[in-house]
Amino acid sequence: MNGPQDLGGMMGFGPVRPEVDEPVFHADWEKRALAITLASAALGEWNLDMGRHARESLPPHIYLSVSYYEIWTRALANMLAERGMVTPEEVAAARTLVPPVATKKPKADQFQVAAALSKGSPYDRPVDHPARFGIGERIVTKVMHPSTHTRLPRYARGKAGEIVAVHGAFVFPDSHAHGLGEQPHWCYGVKFSGRELWGAEADASLEVIVDCWEPYFQDRAA
Repeated sequence: MNGPQDLGGMMGFGPVRPEVDEPVFHADWEKRALAITLASAALGEWNLDMGRHARESLPPHIYLSVSYYEIWTRALANMLAERGMVTPEEVAAARTLVPPVATKKPKADQFQVAAALSKGSPYDRPVDHPARFGIGERIVTKVMHPSTHTRLPRYARGKAGEIVAVHGAFVFPDSHAHGLGEQPHWCYGVKFSGRELWGAEADASLEVIVDCWEPYFQDRAA
């Protein structure tokens, strides 16, 4: 979807200023926000891509005005409410008011969370066909504006690029985020020039590599 998270090439937001020696968390509540999000995800009611889509679906005026972890907590509250796991009154009161509902999986303990974090969430999958494209080939991405989830940035649609890496086959987020199955596809690293993405006024030395799933490709460039 064309959400507020998709800022590449947009003006008026000022420069990106990396924080020197940035801490992992800026406040204790951020630790709790991460922990609650992980614990809730362990219940099995949604997957990684559903969670990402929920964050990107926040209204732009909210997404752009709150901090990183507040985006997480607001999206989490929405997902819990949508599945009947909390009520609006509980969200407002920040405490349990009614008996909990049954979930697909039991809650995780601290040891399971640590193990899950160290293991990560492998999303590579076997497929029964070879990669359609190879390193060095030119491709053109599709022009599309779905209202659903996609990992193809708005600024990289309808653009010509060069494949610089064949990563393997991975879960397709566009279907996975909406309960339509994993539908794994080959994923590639595609290099675009800054001027291809943003026109003649862009920095001529700029190059951007975007990880693109095969369904994002329109055709081979001429």
